[in-house]
Amino acid sequence: MAQKLCPLPDAIDRIVKNGSSVVIGAGLEPDIPFCAVYEIIRQAKRDLRVIAPISDAASDMLIGAGCVGGIIGAWVGNMLGGLGYNYRRAVEQSVPNAITISDYSNLSLGMALFAGANGLPYVPMRSLLGSDIVQSNDDLKMGKNPFNPDEPVVLVPPLIPDVAIIAVQRADEAGNCHHWGSRGLAEEAALGAETVIIIADEIVDGDVIASDPSRVLVPGHLVSAVCHVPAGIHPAPMTGRWQRDNDFFDAYRLASRDRDGFLKWLDEWVLNLAGHDAYLEKLGDRIDALKIKGQSPSAPANYAAT
Repeated sequence: MAQKLCPLPDAIDRIVKNGSSVVIGAGLEPDIPFCAVYEIIRQAKRDLRVIAPISDAASDMLIGAGCVGGIIGAWVGNMLGGLGYNYRRAVEQSVPNAITISDYSNLSLGMALFAGANGLPYVPMRSLLGSDIVQSNDDLKMGKNPFNPDEPVVLVPPLIPDVAIIAVQRADEAGNCHHWGSRGLAEEAALGAETVIIIADEIVDGDVIASDPSRVLVPGHLVSAVCHVPAGIHPAPMTGRWQRDNDFFDAYRLASRDRDGFLKWLDEWVLNLAGHDAYLEKLGDRIDALKIKGQSPSAPANYAAT
């Protein structure tokens, strides 16, 4: 079996190529692997097509750092602060570079990833009817319900990311991983992607994963790299592990309001830090305060067959 456990910088260098389509997190608000966002920026990846199902400020950071050539998504911003300032500058002023936008609603983006995960040629939808999205996104096609030809439907084609970077609570060295809490679109993104990187808060023995198969998010045979990065989701939350760092998000919002402020923030929190260990050291006691210490375990499940 090929060795999949590797340092995050190695995985990003080997797997995320310039021009790739990349989905990062896809858990909507929680479980966004910001450690991977920072590493992509440090390695100066370029012309990425970022598939953005919310992903909080991650896409905005990548845009501001010049890593993005296009956005495939419904919204880019900061959950605390509204539309991302870097996103606005890129669209309105081509700063730091112009980007293309493939516009989706949240639901239609989910259906596109669902189609990719299940090998479907398209998913028919009603909710986009009458919206401007159908006119602005050339990938969406109008069709008719074959069981009721008088009923129009919108045909949403599959989205198949080149790379899905997914954060989980625990994984084994083979890439089998457990996730609990809100999954958002993480499962669809991972199952449909050409390549998967797992960011694990904890590495456990394979027997731990096998003991609870219903909690598996991605089976190991679909995973190309497993990276052990404790608190790799900071400042995002992770169910049962880490609270959301609202102060960090708000500081980013304020700093990114103008280009100079964002560049100073980028130097301080990304470019002048060697990696995730240095990032955690800079956070200091702050990261310890965000660690969830309470216990609210689920009821045990019995998988016995006899």
